[in-house]
Amino acid sequence: MYVDTHAHLYTTDFDADREQTVARALDAGVTRVVLPDIDASTRQAELDLADRYPDMMIPLLGIHPTSIRETYRQELAALEKSLATGRARGIGECGIDLYRDTTYHRQQRLAFEWQLRLAREARLPVIIHSREALREVCAILARQHDNLAGIFHCFPGDADDARRVIDLGFLLGIGGVVTFKKSAMSDVIRALGIHRVVLETDAPYLAPAPHRGRRNESAYIPLIAAKIAELAAIPVDDVARVTTANALQLFTTSTT
Repeated sequence: MYVDTHAHLYTTDFDADREQTVARALDAGVTRVVLPDIDASTRQAELDLADRYPDMMIPLLGIHPTSIRETYRQELAALEKSLATGRARGIGECGIDLYRDTTYHRQQRLAFEWQLRLAREARLPVIIHSREALREVCAILARQHDNLAGIFHCFPGDADDARRVIDLGFLLGIGGVVTFKKSAMSDVIRALGIHRVVLETDAPYLAPAPHRGRRNESAYIPLIAAKIAELAAIPVDDVARVTTANALQLFTTSTT
């Protein structure tokens, strides 16, 4: 059994074959899929998918950092209204992304800190997006990490960075990038093993080899698990067992 801890199966990329995509995931042994939020424009589609597959889909609520613009206060207000319904099983994805545009850096930081406070107060796990901002994100968490737990989605660092993230109480989200040639994630797995790892696809993005460059989907989780097993020199069944236990503990147990 596997858990995909990060997939956007509710986006328009899956409109033509969403039911078949879900069926393929189940056939591959993926029995739970965590649905990170993007922003108010996609939120209802996400919640509708969670309603359609309540025993499989785990909905989160949050604002992706690249959705933070001049109107970020309105986005925060919409998020707060949605959170009041009690639907969220976690907060995210949220964080800081400075890869292409730094225009709204300050607003991203404010929105991120606001969402971390929500997660802490509600005792919900948080999925963190960090791109070209790992040091800043870790510094923010170091100030606010009490009663916080979660996942660093598409973990972007080296082994030393991974140790720091683990020390903050977070799991490492490892996806298709680990199957790419010369991936830094290979060194992380070899150095630290899998005890604080969860699996993810980031579907429809970052498909693992041999599907790189095509649409990603949750059915590819076993390919990621197999590569991790190879790197850690352990049976793939151990990867499935440990990563599934990590994910289920995070999303079924309140933080303390």
